[in-house]
Amino acid sequence: MPANTTTDPEAHEAAGADARTGHPTASAHPAVPAEVVTPLMRGVTVLRQLTRAGGALSPSALERATGLARSTVDRVTATLARMGYVRLDGRDVVLAPRLMELGNAYLAALRLPALLGARADALADALDESVSLAVGDRDGIRFIHQATRRRAMSLSFRIGDLLPAERTAPGALFATEWTDEDWHRWHERRSADPEDLNFPAVPSRPPGPDGFEERTAQAAREGWSLDDQLIEPGLVAVSVPVRDPADGRIACVASVVSHTSRHSARDLCTTLLPRLRETVAAMERDLRQAPPPVPAPPPVPAPPQSGLATWTAASKQELGRHFVESLARGLTVLTAFDEGRTALTLTEVAKATGLARATARRALITYEHLGLVSQSRDTRTFTLTPGVLSLGFPPLSRASLSGIAQPHLEDLAAHVHETTSLAVLTPSGEEIQYTASATTSRIMSVDITVGARLPARATSLGRALLAGHGYALVDEELEQGVRSIAVPIRDRAGRAVAATNIALHAARHTREECVEDLLPALIRTAHHIEEDLHMASRFTRVALT
Repeated sequence: MPANTTTDPEAHEAAGADARTGHPTASAHPAVPAEVVTPLMRGVTVLRQLTRAGGALSPSALERATGLARSTVDRVTATLARMGYVRLDGRDVVLAPRLMELGNAYLAALRLPALLGARADALADALDESVSLAVGDRDGIRFIHQATRRRAMSLSFRIGDLLPAERTAPGALFATEWTDEDWHRWHERRSADPEDLNFPAVPSRPPGPDGFEERTAQAAREGWSLDDQLIEPGLVAVSVPVRDPADGRIACVASVVSHTSRHSARDLCTTLLPRLRETVAAMERDLRQAPPPVPAPPPVPAPPQSGLATWTAASKQELGRHFVESLARGLTVLTAFDEGRTALTLTEVAKATGLARATARRALITYEHLGLVSQSRDTRTFTLTPGVLSLGFPPLSRASLSGIAQPHLEDLAAHVHETTSLAVLTPSGEEIQYTASATTSRIMSVDITVGARLPARATSLGRALLAGHGYALVDEELEQGVRSIAVPIRDRAGRAVAATNIALHAARHTREECVEDLLPALIRTAHHIEEDLHMASRFTRVALT
């Protein structure tokens, strides 16, 4: 593919796309600023394409999707892997939970999920329906919180998913505040992409008018909006805006989402809308009463800023020309933001990341061009935009603990040449259930079946979970010849929610050797699993089974 063409609407202005959102436009976007960091733009393009593909692509597929040369793709993915943002799994490049620190930075700086999420969860419990919070992203919307119901027919989108405004109830509410320029951009995008092919989170648009401008006018009059199967048949939603007490503008939109088998659109308005309005009123009180954010200490991005120079030198030595220093340094800029660092000056960004001021400035110029950062001309501060969630957050927000642990278990099994497993306690607390496992190529090895249950007190995994501290070693108690050692996995609150172990034939390692030789590697693996679990569960729910 020629270097000046691309199938990625977010990769290059020559494709006729808005570089900030990827929406196709009828006219070319303004020229790329001279000071942008080209490797950083390429890294963002790769991450967006991996996100669009559901979290994994082969290097060859990335080459085709981005229009980048294969050598460039290899250098970008090697750098991202060095940062822990992707892992190279056989022939595929796979998004890793560590990447969620970028989306977490936006959600923390936004503060709305932390301030309003509990209200949304309580409403979902009371109504037994899914409830979401969404923010506007130019002429689209992105979800920032989801309180879902576990049913055979799921009605929720993922946190970070981008939807076209005209096919949602929140979109009509956000459009009530659009300027003439916003409407012009929307018309351009609709003309260039009439089937919504650049919104992979929704099915393609059916032909015919959508009446969006009329629905926007109605939303302005009534103060709420309805989605009567705009996205797909059967899906209905009602939405109410949550207004910022500082200026009265829409901070986010709360929605109740259901299915026509449970509620018609008319039912939503008559039975659920009053409860939604009550909750929104409570949310607005919470915003009025919320204390200002407390300035937070500097972040610890990947790599840790205290050892940035050392890490960079080691990376160069290990990867050589495959390490793209400007990409690694540029990505750390997004981690400068957090709950206590919602808006930062250039100097504050440089200080928080440990980067030179000139390096931080070029990265911010690049992110502003890509729509990931906006600058206030009055205060000369920078803030993150919802577009940051396009960097891997939607597919990673549906991670399970078993999925998080699996690559770490495989690494451990390859290192110690023994079987490794992950398990959780069943609701009764009397059994464990295996949820992940990795084996090694031995003639004789411990055979673990994922989903199998065993008595908790007879296994090292069960004992580690029940005791909740240290390690547990079981020596031929469950089965003759089988010896195992386990440690707990803790969540963000410090609770033991799972355990991981190494199981082996007793002839291969004595009890003392298990503690001296295997336990340190097992503890390191548990630490890596916990790091990923804590990152993934900061603003999302991670399923334990």
